[in-house]
Amino acid sequence: MSAREAPVPLRTAFHDELDQLRLQVELMGVRVDENLERMRRVLDEGDPDGEVVAAALAADDAIDAVHVSLLERCYSLLGREAPVASDLRFVVSVVRVLSELERIGDLALRIVKLGPDRAALAAAGDAWDVVRTLVEVAVDEYRTALRAWSTQDLGLATRLVEQRPPLATLEHRLLVELGRVPGGEASVAVRLFAAGQAADRIADHAAVMGARLRYMLTGDPAHLAAEVR
Repeated sequence: MSAREAPVPLRTAFHDELDQLRLQVELMGVRVDENLERMRRVLDEGDPDGEVVAAALAADDAIDAVHVSLLERCYSLLGREAPVASDLRFVVSVVRVLSELERIGDLALRIVKLGPDRAALAAAGDAWDVVRTLVEVAVDEYRTALRAWSTQDLGLATRLVEQRPPLATLEHRLLVELGRVPGGEASVAVRLFAAGQAADRIADHAAVMGARLRYMLTGDPAHLAAEVR
């Protein structure tokens, strides 16, 4: 048998599959990011015809399908192989990161659905401005998490966990401003509050991705405590 025809060692093939899995998780993260961009778009421009909402719903269905497919692949890998400690950490971490990505996508969709009501929400003034700020911070945190995953960067993962933006301050300001919304516009206040909460949770899930990446790269179980939100 020639060298070119020699079989690939099983462990090498397994590591190739892990590399492919990492890239596929990154691609899922890019799809989620596309819905985050749609979220920003409807806050900037509105969505009177519901076209952005329809595109986001279709994208979310695709994200959910990828989530299920990659979970099945993880379980298959664990069933077929006896991974060493670092490989096992990687696969179980992928399972957790997939869950975070899927949840971030759902939260983005929650805000996208407000697109048709953008004009009424924007009329709330300062409360609207706070929600916009929360969304921008959340998108920035998510993109840092996605960059950390794609580069396997421990420094970025640490930043996500240890240098979190002051969202509590923004949330307090949002509550103050919502208290100034006229009583007849209670539905506007409720929707703004829901949008602010969704943005806050997106940032939380990004931090969990950072914590899981720290654990995956270092093997230190102390990092898992930061996943509890």
